[in-house]
Amino acid sequence: MRHPGSTGNTTGDTTGGASWSMEDIPYDALPYEMVRDDRRLFYIVASASFVEITSDLYARNLVEYFRHDREISEWLERVWQKEEVQHGEALRRYVRTAWPDFDWEAAYRRFLTDYAPLCTVDQLAATRALEMAARCVVETGTASFYRMLSERSREPVLKQLAAKISADEVRHYKHFYRYFLKYQALERPSRAAVLRTLWRRAAEIEAEDAFCAFRSVFVVRIPHAEFRRSDYDTYRKGIVQLANHHFPYGMTVKMLLKPLGLNAVVGRAMSPAITSALRFLTQHAARGNSDPW
Repeated sequence: MRHPGSTGNTTGDTTGGASWSMEDIPYDALPYEMVRDDRRLFYIVASASFVEITSDLYARNLVEYFRHDREISEWLERVWQKEEVQHGEALRRYVRTAWPDFDWEAAYRRFLTDYAPLCTVDQLAATRALEMAARCVVETGTASFYRMLSERSREPVLKQLAAKISADEVRHYKHFYRYFLKYQALERPSRAAVLRTLWRRAAEIEAEDAFCAFRSVFVVRIPHAEFRRSDYDTYRKGIVQLANHHFPYGMTVKMLLKPLGLNAVVGRAMSPAITSALRFLTQHAARGNSDPW
């Protein structure tokens, strides 16, 4: 199923200007026996496929917000949106190949019903410069997450797919950072305002999209069980345990600090504190508390 307004093609084989297509991923070589009983991996990949394939919904909000800026709005619509949707379609095919008994379509319909009303222009930052700073945080998070997934995975098909997605997200970050610099020069937000935006977006570890995605996957996978918040909290604890050993904190901190425009000496001095803050946020997620303060 593709929801209204989606611009990706129905096969998902070639979308956007990405340097790769789904035909480059050797799904037929996926060792089914290696992943079929990996419950955590199933929830990670299925949930991620929902969020990624719904990127066109969020892209429309950004296009509307930057409608006066032709360069940005065209890049968002013609490149970013299509490449993000391709990520979702590629992950969807992985789910269907690795766990063929899971009804992806039914779970996605449930997710879209829950999440679509929450994805509005009102959620964007107060200024365009700060929204671009916030986008840098999101791209940092996704690039780091898929890097971790690629390095952690023992399954070669997912390792390759996650590495390609991570590389795309790093490239997207560079675009958003360039646009941040453009609007920073025009709007001149204070460094404190940028820092607050970076922290606030980084602290949104209990994002509605992730929660809605997990719940939809859970309900369809185990239709006879009643979903409880504790089910999601348990899942989050597993993700935190994975991050403790494999999350690329060095890469993440470097990308997060860049919009602050710090000199190299100050950046290096702040790096340990930012790393500690990121670890604190992930640990707080494990306790199921969305407010770090």
